[in-house]
Amino acid sequence: MKYLIGLGTLSLLAGLGFSQLSTPADVNWAEYNGDGSRSHYSPLNQITADNINQLTVAWTYSSGGADTVNNRTQMQCNPIVINGVLYGVSANTQAFAVDAATGKEIWKTHLTDNGGTTSRGVTYWVDESQGAQSNPRILFGAGKWLYALDARTGQLIDSFGQHGRIDLKVGIERPGGDNYVQPNTPNTIYKNLLIVGARLAEGETALLGDIRAYDVRTGRLVWAFHTIPQPGEFGYNTWAPAKPRERLGGANAWMGMAIDRERGIVFAPTGSAAYDFYGGNRKGDNLFANCLIALDANTGKRLWHFQFVHHDIWDRDPPAPPNLLTVTHKGPDGRPQRIDAVAQTTKQGHVFVFDRVTGKPLFPIVETKFPTDGIAGEFPSQTQPIPQKPAPFTKQTFTEPDINTWASNREELVATLKKARTGSAYIPLTSEMTIFFPGTDGGAQWGGSATDPSGVMYIPAKQNPCFSSLVKKEQPTGDASVTGAQLYNLRCAACHGADRRGNHDGSYPSLLAIDKRLSASAVHQVLQKGRGMMPSFSHLPDKERNAIVDFLFNKTVAPQTVSVQKGGLPYQHTGYNRWYDSKGYPVSNPPWGTLTAIDLNTGEHRWQVPLGEYKELTAKGIPPTGTDNYGGPLVTGSGLLFIAASKDEQFRVMDTKTGNIIWQTQLPAAGYASPSTYSVRGKQYVVIACGGGKLNTKSSDKYVAFALP
Repeated sequence: MKYLIGLGTLSLLAGLGFSQLSTPADVNWAEYNGDGSRSHYSPLNQITADNINQLTVAWTYSSGGADTVNNRTQMQCNPIVINGVLYGVSANTQAFAVDAATGKEIWKTHLTDNGGTTSRGVTYWVDESQGAQSNPRILFGAGKWLYALDARTGQLIDSFGQHGRIDLKVGIERPGGDNYVQPNTPNTIYKNLLIVGARLAEGETALLGDIRAYDVRTGRLVWAFHTIPQPGEFGYNTWAPAKPRERLGGANAWMGMAIDRERGIVFAPTGSAAYDFYGGNRKGDNLFANCLIALDANTGKRLWHFQFVHHDIWDRDPPAPPNLLTVTHKGPDGRPQRIDAVAQTTKQGHVFVFDRVTGKPLFPIVETKFPTDGIAGEFPSQTQPIPQKPAPFTKQTFTEPDINTWASNREELVATLKKARTGSAYIPLTSEMTIFFPGTDGGAQWGGSATDPSGVMYIPAKQNPCFSSLVKKEQPTGDASVTGAQLYNLRCAACHGADRRGNHDGSYPSLLAIDKRLSASAVHQVLQKGRGMMPSFSHLPDKERNAIVDFLFNKTVAPQTVSVQKGGLPYQHTGYNRWYDSKGYPVSNPPWGTLTAIDLNTGEHRWQVPLGEYKELTAKGIPPTGTDNYGGPLVTGSGLLFIAASKDEQFRVMDTKTGNIIWQTQLPAAGYASPSTYSVRGKQYVVIACGGGKLNTKSSDKYVAFALP
């Protein structure tokens, strides 16, 4: 007899004291980050601290599609495993299925209209009303499309949507909006509903960020929640001037959601309103941007919400799905009681913890005053909410003593910092250099955090400064005579720099000498479809895109009369500039990457350790500094924490009680993804996607699975 046991059942048995049960035949990793709670946790315990040194590579799968010339592809996928089959996404955004015990390919898609973004995985659904194995399907976001695939064959399910797919742009259009929508994070299943968020552009042409639920059988829209409200809806008066849905976009649930299926509550974090760095055209707190929203999963009705940043002008949206867990806190009578909670990490380095049902904070949160001297036309919020517990898991300020004492050009860095706006969180941008600490992508990042049944949270984070400023936008409008250089500065310079040099770590690549790396047609395709972090610019007229490509390829072309798409904002920011010394190391004192364990029963930190290493610095006697990192942890019932994430291409196993490293190995490329664990025929496996490609590291297409001999 073959036993199929889910993680929820195993967690229950472990809680009842059956933690030493022999490993069942098949244990699934059934959802993104393990389960609907997004816990990154499995009770599997075959791999232990005592036998970890015997861990070896069980199989390697080459998924295909890696860009090993320019190293621009990535794999951020957290693969799922159902009944001995592993489902994931390749480096060029094709879904696949392999035998989870051997890595042998079962099927792979060959989609041609799959956009250019990086996928974080797929969603599985089976029609339980018709039997446990009836009509299994994989739901997969690529480009603007949400695809339904037969889980057994990878073929499109013709009865879903339009011959197997839904166009997610439909329903979130607005006047002046662009064409960019990417459902790159796995969606959330509740009964026969597929609850969907998506990545959008972050400029002033962004689409609306509505959260939507579709019938998973047919693709029919069932409900939608307006994250930017319509007239008469709650929150509408937090936007000025009127009719924000006609003027603005964003506030989208790009990072994924958690689901309490027993109560029928879906917990959706939301992004910033667009444009991210100037909000003079959206005066007010801007609900429901930058929120955690508890919605009735059946209807989409709001149950409660909490806003983490009022009137965000710093790109400080929550970076990952929340974690659902149960903690012990004192009740009204002073006695300990078990509370089902939801915890949300932030880019600023905070953890907010709420009662899952009522939304009541489990630790005090204080509205705290911050600077409000923004650029002309800006209306920053007077206060921002700061949790009093737990303490932040990153530093909160960056001043002269925080500059690395052995930075190669420290005197120059000090002189630059003295001219900058710094020393606090939430400093509004002006024309002066303004410091973000932590940087614009965290703090906590999209990989998310793990929680275990005891109520401890494990958070990977980074602590690198970033800087930017606002400059007047030179905005020709209507039929204007413009050069390619002018259009480049208008459309591209905020990310790639006015000098076309990109940023130091390659997140926004240099466009200098692009004609030596790519053809003009390839650049046109990127502008048309987007790729990686870059959105599509298909909403721009052909003449605009042609002029930009001519400029990038150094073609001398006379100014052209172009019907320039009108923009309404007076400013643009000067880039996502991560700050490094002259030798390429972050300018701040280490640690630059950390892993922190926080007990959410008490709010106290248990430990914090560096995550990642620069071996050349260690060789000089400098203790491990940690590195920039992307991807989450995995925690198992044997008290082990598995994590890649760091740019040094290592895969580490740590003791959850101490944070000490007890095993590590070199990967084929950096694992900027979260690992999964599962068992097939009694053997436990741990698998990680090794895509590299970020932070100037090499790209790869390899998935690597580990097991005991």
